[in-house]
Amino acid sequence: MARYFKEQDIDEFRECFYLFARSGQITTLDELTVIMRSLGFSPTIQELVSYLKKRGGKMSFADFLDVMHQHSKVENLPDEVIEAFKAADPKNTGFISARQLRNLLVGWGEGLSMREIDNIFREANVNNNSLVRYADFVKIACAPVPDYY
Repeated sequence: MARYFKEQDIDEFRECFYLFARSGQITTLDELTVIMRSLGFSPTIQELVSYLKKRGGKMSFADFLDVMHQHSKVENLPDEVIEAFKAADPKNTGFISARQLRNLLVGWGEGLSMREIDNIFREANVNNNSLVRYADFVKIACAPVPDYY
């Protein structure tokens, strides 16, 4: 599985795996759920059950890397977010007002603080009175955070 991931990713997966699977194996659905979600993935309960069941209820780190590879092919967060924006764009313009985007970021899910939104807008070069091409915004917002932050 090492050929599918960068060394840095494998190190992060290993650290998270052994932090939550102290016995060296994942043996419960809760362990697998916490590990994958801690790594930023959003598998469904059905997917998690399937992954654990296919491995007889126990998962070594090598098995976990295989699961991460399988799941990373299925889950594509930027595309899913763009599809959500499209669903809220009845005229299919590809744009959202900055004000509306700010309201969404404050009110949905965990909700971001105004400071966090200001930082995202600054990074994405969005001002409060502009229209935002949501596909471009999602690419910027879903990009990995550089190491120098």
